[in-house]
Amino acid sequence: MSTVASAVRPEDDKILGPLLECDRALLAVGKKIRVLKAIDWPASMEAPFLASWEKGNPVLPQPPVRHPDLSSEAATLKAIMDKIDRAHPIGNWLFKTAWSYRTAAQMLMNIGTERFTQCSTALYGRPDATYRSQTANAVDAAKDLLAISDDLIHREEIPRVAADIPAEEFARRLRERLGPFFDKDKVDVVLDPDLPSKATAGSKSINLRSTALFSALDLEQLTEHEAFVHTATSLNGKHQPYFKSLGLGAPRTTRTQEGLATFSEIITGAIDLNRLRRIALRVVAVKNALDGADFIEVFRGFLEAGQTPTESYQSAARIFRGGDPKGRICFTKDGAYLEGVMIIYVFIRKVLQAGHAEMLPMLFAGRVTTSDVITLSPYLHDGLIARAVYVPPWARNPQRILSLMAFFTAAQRFRLDTFDLNRFVEFEDERIDESLHTLWQ
Repeated sequence: MSTVASAVRPEDDKILGPLLECDRALLAVGKKIRVLKAIDWPASMEAPFLASWEKGNPVLPQPPVRHPDLSSEAATLKAIMDKIDRAHPIGNWLFKTAWSYRTAAQMLMNIGTERFTQCSTALYGRPDATYRSQTANAVDAAKDLLAISDDLIHREEIPRVAADIPAEEFARRLRERLGPFFDKDKVDVVLDPDLPSKATAGSKSINLRSTALFSALDLEQLTEHEAFVHTATSLNGKHQPYFKSLGLGAPRTTRTQEGLATFSEIITGAIDLNRLRRIALRVVAVKNALDGADFIEVFRGFLEAGQTPTESYQSAARIFRGGDPKGRICFTKDGAYLEGVMIIYVFIRKVLQAGHAEMLPMLFAGRVTTSDVITLSPYLHDGLIARAVYVPPWARNPQRILSLMAFFTAAQRFRLDTFDLNRFVEFEDERIDESLHTLWQ
């Protein structure tokens, strides 16, 4: 492993010099492979489908099929991979990032085919895959979460947060949150009438669909999820002194990044039960789509689970982006969110348990995976990797995280299925009767 003395520039180091060249080449080509932009469905498709559903004669959506020619980019990425020294930890990280983009290029050139799904599952996984280190898979966890939430409160009784804030007003409130946090960069809030999702995040802006209505809870969720994680990690990567590709949203980082963003919502109380259920429902829906369910069947599944027709359409559309609305060929990214948040939860517990609290901010140093945190953390000491400029408030204090994790771990010892409301009355009466017997005889 090469280390860099203060008198030697990394560019001149015999090992690091070539790795920096590969990093620059990877940065240039990675920017050209934009997965979501290539597969997003036009917003204009929503109204016709919902109208056909209302009439009782739903028609499968027919999204435009695009096959971008990324063969040149794929060849460039292959050349980068061939040059990289994988024996060096930084080299291995660069190799995996290049592989990630090459696989994404192959996926986009095969939109609507089985090859698309093969590449998607290579990048984002399958919700029914169980790895050697796991005792359950993501779809099992999703079904458990849905069952637990049903046990806590009937789905029809889950209160809905009113979405009554116009996009312009919501954008103003969001800008007030972003300004003090991003004090070294300008991050704007942009309104876009054609945005398929309600919100997306980049390093320069948070984008909102201008025709959407937002809730007060949306403000908390978007701040923690999109701004304080996705935008922050992208900017932190761009602020890196040497390896700028840490600012790229490489597809291989999706599981960790979405898991981290969702964990951020949970740890700050910015999530509600409806959103948590929505994440779990999407995992189940990805599995159903892979098994052959078509768009209408997946849409109906969301509807029967309590989502509105509009929410159900948008959830189903996410899964069939780049795929085939007839089923089996789909985009599996939504299956990675729940697995990602579970991995982040366990990773943070292990990092703190092992006495490596300094690794926690490394999760935000760029678009990284949990594996990257372990691999790249040693290079914080010699300055090859810089510490994160922007770290959410919750991640700056490990004691806060430890206290919450300790409490919820201990609380799991109490089984809800052994209690009903009358048990609380009986419990107090038992204590009083016992004291009467032991203290006042």
